[in-house]
Amino acid sequence: MSVPLYQAKAELFRTLGHPVRIRVLELLQDGPKPVRDLLAVIEVEPSNLSQQLAVLRRAGMVTSYRDGPLVMYSLSTPDVADLLAAGRRILGTVLTDRDALLDELRAAPDAATGPPGPAGAGDGPRAPVTTGPPTRPGR
Repeated sequence: MSVPLYQAKAELFRTLGHPVRIRVLELLQDGPKPVRDLLAVIEVEPSNLSQQLAVLRRAGMVTSYRDGPLVMYSLSTPDVADLLAAGRRILGTVLTDRDALLDELRAAPDAATGPPGPAGAGDGPRAPVTTGPPTRPGR
């Protein structure tokens, strides 16, 4: 029985959910690399890198082959590099939008709170701070 497309996509994106895997894919965009070169750049234990490479290989995102004594890794398809580039563009847009929204929130006065002021100012009344246990009426 085949898996629904949305589930397969979710698995693909789950595979990308580890910083070491993303870094490996970024490094392989420039072409095949031996494991020793990946280790030199990615400061993780060899066993950790091996585990992450295995996850990427099982997901079909990278391929491996021997070149003499070296085990070489490469992206399985240029589409992986395209996916990383799309992620970078999306992240750039999202972060830019957040910065713009934050700037707008700081600059625009709100009818309920009045003009913006120093941090915490104009936020309206604050609830009193209590330090003891709650009290019940009539006690």
